[in-house]
Amino acid sequence: MKKLEGKVALVTGGTSGIGLATAKRFVAEGAYVFITGRRQTELDAAVKEIGENITGIQSDVSKLADLDRLFATIEQEQGHLDVIFANAGGGELAPLGAITEEHFDKTFNTNVKGVLFTVQKALPLLPEGASIILNASITSIKGTPAFSVYSATKAAVRSFARNWTLDLKERKIRVNAISPGVVPTPGYDHLGLNDEQLQEFVTSQANTIPLGRVGTPDEIAKAVVFLASNDSSFVNGIELFVDGGMAQI
Repeated sequence: MKKLEGKVALVTGGTSGIGLATAKRFVAEGAYVFITGRRQTELDAAVKEIGENITGIQSDVSKLADLDRLFATIEQEQGHLDVIFANAGGGELAPLGAITEEHFDKTFNTNVKGVLFTVQKALPLLPEGASIILNASITSIKGTPAFSVYSATKAAVRSFARNWTLDLKERKIRVNAISPGVVPTPGYDHLGLNDEQLQEFVTSQANTIPLGRVGTPDEIAKAVVFLASNDSSFVNGIELFVDGGMAQI
């Protein structure tokens, strides 16, 4: 039997990278999946690539009206949600001394405000025993040059998982955070590095990972499936590092 047979899932930021890989895995494991993305063209391409049991809804998680429309559509089409992967997020490099208000607001609005209101507005659709997975990052516990604002948002996301397990305990809803390590995705294109600099960064990071390489979006997706499924029925409030050992040394 498939791990998510008959389940209804939402993946925010599901048009590329980890979100797209997870949506594919969810469908392969028997779920009906809704994905969101800010750009309709990329959203349509992702839906076409996945091919079945998938609906794309244009939505920006930092805009509450978009979230209201998203959940109204899900309620109308499926009536409930069993799994949420609050994945939408991003970051750009900005060292202390060069951080602007715009940089701060943009990062926190998507990565913290977006996660909070995605989950809160979904609550009426979640049955007892639902699973919520928040996409955090190893940057929540590791220092990274010029990445303090992004790292702070991911520390907040990790904290949400701890606290929401208590807020939702009466409903037996599990909340866990997944923290990927270095996993090159199209999101890396927004770091402000050229192709050569990006390759140098990835290579330098691989040298610090015990497994000797960076990860792939599908490796993260398989871990998200674990947290979404009954295989993790007694796992709650954790931060699951999927990083080749990088955060453990």
